[in-house]
Amino acid sequence: MRLLPPLALVLSLALPIGALAQTDPLPSWNDTPTKAAIVDFVAKVTNEGGPDFVPEADRIATFDNDGTLWVEHPMYTQLAFALDRVKEMAPDHPDWKTTQPFQAVLEGDMKALGASGEEGLMTIVGVTHAGMSTADFEDIVNQWITTARHPKFDKPYTDLVYQPMLELLDYLRANGFQTFIVSGGGIEFMRPWTEQVYGIPPAQVVGSSIKTEFEVKDGQPILMRDAQIAFIDDKAGKPVGINSHIGQRPIAAFGNSDGDLEMLQYTTMGVDEPRLGVIIHHTDAVREYAYDRDTTFGKLDKALDAAPERGWVVVDMKNDWAKVFP
Repeated sequence: MRLLPPLALVLSLALPIGALAQTDPLPSWNDTPTKAAIVDFVAKVTNEGGPDFVPEADRIATFDNDGTLWVEHPMYTQLAFALDRVKEMAPDHPDWKTTQPFQAVLEGDMKALGASGEEGLMTIVGVTHAGMSTADFEDIVNQWITTARHPKFDKPYTDLVYQPMLELLDYLRANGFQTFIVSGGGIEFMRPWTEQVYGIPPAQVVGSSIKTEFEVKDGQPILMRDAQIAFIDDKAGKPVGINSHIGQRPIAAFGNSDGDLEMLQYTTMGVDEPRLGVIIHHTDAVREYAYDRDTTFGKLDKALDAAPERGWVVVDMKNDWAKVFP
């Protein structure tokens, strides 16, 4: 007796090949108007012959990093790196036990550290990020990023990237977009690992930087890192960084805080062509964190108020994302 084929095989033979290939490119996004707005935008600008078609060369999408692509609470990840560096270096600097802001770091006194203000943080960055070659700094970053663990989730920070955003990056690239990071974080802190984690190569990372100087040491050309700040890629600095590093105005920008306001404005305002501005709103205290207007890290106030007027898409993390982390 001839056996009937399984039902799945029967159905697959009956369906056209194209139907089998139609899978959801954003499976970690719930089917909400937020997801639909993103998909509709991509469909518009990639519809060759359509009124909103954008050539591939002009499909530039920029992404903030902290709070947009990975976790930024209870503090920015690079700040956690700097504080760990202070503790690691402390045995060689016994005077730090009684010298602020180092004393605050060593004692875990975040209130005293906060009281040291921007000057105190710049002192810490200068000591922990400078006085070495760019190659040595990259080695230090790579070692830390593979061993450090987040205080709440007890996982490496690179495990705490947002799965929906990883899917979005892949989705955009599959549709001819170039994806860039435009972050207030240090450019040389991010570049060692962004390609492995996000698929974004070093050349497509824009960030804050300190001054470097060229030297020839023992017959080898090196770049030495100086403690002086060269460029802050935050707020009004983001459009400047985009122009300097990318040389093209984005057609899509993704952020999560007031530090991204000017990047969103630069991307979407004053043009007739379709533009997409997206804000990641942290609303999920259970799976991640809930914060916006009243927070030290990732404050979202002015940009949240501007979103309805500008037509920016606001992602409600709790309701729009089926899962948060990979």
